[in-house]
Amino acid sequence: MTDKETDLNERVRADFTRQKVMELIGARMSLIEPGVCEIEITAREDLTQQNGFMHAGIVTTVLDSACGYAAFSLMPAGSGVLSVEFKVNLLAPAKGEKIRVHAEVKRAGRTLTVCSADAWAVENGESKICATMLATMIRVDQDGMKR
Repeated sequence: MTDKETDLNERVRADFTRQKVMELIGARMSLIEPGVCEIEITAREDLTQQNGFMHAGIVTTVLDSACGYAAFSLMPAGSGVLSVEFKVNLLAPAKGEKIRVHAEVKRAGRTLTVCSADAWAVENGESKICATMLATMIRVDQDGMKR
């Protein structure tokens, strides 16, 4: 890993640890590369809905964060990132031992970045897509304000 890649990895992971909701739900960043982010979450009963599937709100939260960090990975140091809008399609029940989300930047601009992400339910070593997101992220100052 180059020094630039190490710096990027450390900067993104440090920001990720500031997201207390990710800690609350037990999500962990499994991959960060320029324009790419993967986050995984282990299934837990307290994160399910009435039928025992991972709640759509939890899946959406992880999709959103993965898109945000994929975008953030291409932003200059000193930036922050916020969601502007997103669309989620729930394709199948999120049922498995874990949910793995893979997000990629589709187009990075100076201010707005468009990303897509897929969520995969992993059970017995097999993955099944369960949700997809298209999201727009905005670059802001580290304090979250657009100036």
